Amino acid sequence: METIDTSTRKRSLLQRVIDFYSISSPNYDSTTPKERFNRIRLATFISATCGYALYYVCRLSMNIVRKPIVENGLFTETELGIIGSCLFFVYAVGKMANGFLADRCNARRFMATGLLLTAIVNLLLGFSNMFIVFAVLWGLNGWFQSMGAPAGVVSLNRWYDNKDRGTYYGIWSASHNIGEAVTFITVAALVSWAGWRSGMIGAGIIGILGFGMLLLFMRDTPQSLGFMLNLKTATAESSKAAETEDFNKAQKAVLKNPAIWILALGSAFMYISRYAVNSWGVFYLEAQKGYSTLDASLIISISSVCGIVGTVASGFISDKVFNGSRNVPALVSGLMNTLALCLFLLVPGEHFWLDVTAMVLFGLGIGVLICFLGGLMAVDIAPKAAAGAALGVVGIASYLGAGLQDVMNGILIEGNKTVVNGTEVYDFSMVNWFWIGSAFLSVILTALVWNAKRND
Repeated sequence: METIDTSTRKRSLLQRVIDFYSISSPNYDSTTPKERFNRIRLATFISATCGYALYYVCRLSMNIVRKPIVENGLFTETELGIIGSCLFFVYAVGKMANGFLADRCNARRFMATGLLLTAIVNLLLGFSNMFIVFAVLWGLNGWFQSMGAPAGVVSLNRWYDNKDRGTYYGIWSASHNIGEAVTFITVAALVSWAGWRSGMIGAGIIGILGFGMLLLFMRDTPQSLGFMLNLKTATAESSKAAETEDFNKAQKAVLKNPAIWILALGSAFMYISRYAVNSWGVFYLEAQKGYSTLDASLIISISSVCGIVGTVASGFISDKVFNGSRNVPALVSGLMNTLALCLFLLVPGEHFWLDVTAMVLFGLGIGVLICFLGGLMAVDIAPKAAAGAALGVVGIASYLGAGLQDVMNGILIEGNKTVVNGTEVYDFSMVNWFWIGSAFLSVILTALVWNAKRND
């Protein structure tokens, strides 16, 4: 009898959890004035954008504290690379899995939960000294981080139709740049003021504040507020349901399309250069060029700010200037990315304005590439019923590349370190060509799909 009661209680608890995260039920008994709907939709959009930006604060905090951690003798560069890669490898799998879950979940609660959990991880690491604890928790952080983007995209899909969704998606995509800028300024200031632990704890507190913001201002669906689907939208939804039988065929077409795999590989190399700068840029400027943590973080943050411009402008540029073609702007942005890394890495010594210029070019280039090479070009040539599959292929390859760079950079940096008169001296020659070579390979691979047929 006791066993039956325990089993019943477990099922009941599981059902309560499922019910809590289920999509909000439509409210057929009330209507909401259009003006109030617009305010709520804008508040939802802004909170989803800011919320995902704060996800990045809890993801990039580790990048700010790497040098102080090494200086304190807590971990080696190789160990930090392994820790960083744990997040990316788990994130690669989690992004696809949580994408399927987010479609079926309350976007507000799903996104808020992920932000709360990633904030807690940062808080816990602020009090930890053990390598295994860092590796396990930072790996878990990758899973929690992968809850943010799917929930944000699902929210956009629920609140905006085809006419407006592209514009707002471009703006929302800039959230990662906003988060990077906030991280490289606020967390760096905390680390400079009170040490690396304060940076991790500060990021956790910022994440908890974001959790509260999402619960207060974000909403799940317009239907739950009394806005029903109009006849045109309802008909479209019915048509989509009728096409589900072709879904497996469309997904197989994606997997058999060599152009999508080439784009995925090109994106992987682009993500190596992107996250090399994000993960190790501050460390590089401190160790190689002699900048302080705060100044180094300020320089890297410039790329994040400029990335906002590149990301937001990317869709407008390709649609209005190049008649919907992504090839030319992707090629120009890839070459800009490569040039920026050459200026940043191959000119020795501390040249503040040159480093700033390099980060301006890098940010603008990466901002465009994240939109195009990171997904949109693959979606353009994929069957419409398998856009998610195309994004999944590109996403997994991209973050496997991001994870690989963290391991490789840690090994290369520590392997080329010597101690001269009690001072650690780094030789970044191998690292320089790893970053630049990855960016250039991305350009070559992108050019190979120049004539790939778009699925218009």
